Amino acid sequence: MKAAHHHSGEPLKATRHRLVLLANKNNILPHCIQMKIMKINLRYLAPMAAALYFAATTTHATPIPESCQINGIAIGCQAYSFKEFSVFDAIDKTAATGGKVIEFYPGQSYGPEKPGAKFDHNATDEMIAAVKARLAKAGVRAVNYGVVGIPKDEAAARKIFEFAKKFELYGITTESVDSIDTIEKLVKEYDIRVGFHDHPKREKDPKYRMWDPNYILSVVKDRDARIGSCADVGHWFHSGLDPVDCLKILQGRIISSHLKDEDATFKVVPFGAGKINIPAVLEELKRQHFVGNASIEYEANWKNSVGDITQCISFVRDHGAK
Repeated sequence: MKAAHHHSGEPLKATRHRLVLLANKNNILPHCIQMKIMKINLRYLAPMAAALYFAATTTHATPIPESCQINGIAIGCQAYSFKEFSVFDAIDKTAATGGKVIEFYPGQSYGPEKPGAKFDHNATDEMIAAVKARLAKAGVRAVNYGVVGIPKDEAAARKIFEFAKKFELYGITTESVDSIDTIEKLVKEYDIRVGFHDHPKREKDPKYRMWDPNYILSVVKDRDARIGSCADVGHWFHSGLDPVDCLKILQGRIISSHLKDEDATFKVVPFGAGKINIPAVLEELKRQHFVGNASIEYEANWKNSVGDITQCISFVRDHGAK
């Protein structure tokens, strides 16, 4: 049904609204009616104000661009795969494998330009600019940094987050659970994710619990959603765990992953040649709508691993292909 109109063609409802506003403006309406109008306005304004405040104080981290994905996964290299080389070599070698992203680690050789210098969060602006230039040239995006110790001291921890900010990193990888309060504060401030990494179970060190996904979950479950796990599937396998089960335990908290396949002796091998069910790992990450980085950490054939890692990248690219 069409709205009724008066002789000028203006809807009656709009006319009444205009007259109420005019009367209110000229103090013609009784005080009680003015107060009622004010209460109605406040009733709608309060939720609106709350929504605006929430939007202004809540951060939403930017996902890694889809252009960095291969078959739905932002995959590349953990620079530790090239620990025998400089950070510039690591970038070039990552590009040579077909990887789209790189995860830096603290302490890699900077290169012959600065003999003895290491690349980490203490790098000078000059060093950072040079590394950024090489990334751009190679077409590789820096997305993560670790495994790095994050101290409880806020000023010292902030230095790591500032380094990550300069590279616009998606995340930082650590095992510093004792610094969780400092980490959470800086995660909220910088909008940079933090993933807790797992190394293999240590039979002679029962106090080391990072290998256990249930322990990681207990650390992060009540914390900011940007704090979670860096899922090292090889170390879980080495600890006698099923990596897919571990991923399921940490569903919703997988920040990043260190991907590797290992044989029965825990030697790293190309994807598909070992005992880890890499296809199932990839499927589980996709099922969880994983948007973090998956860094291939190839801890073997140190001097000549580009070919092996290229096979891993191809495995991911071809997985599920018809």
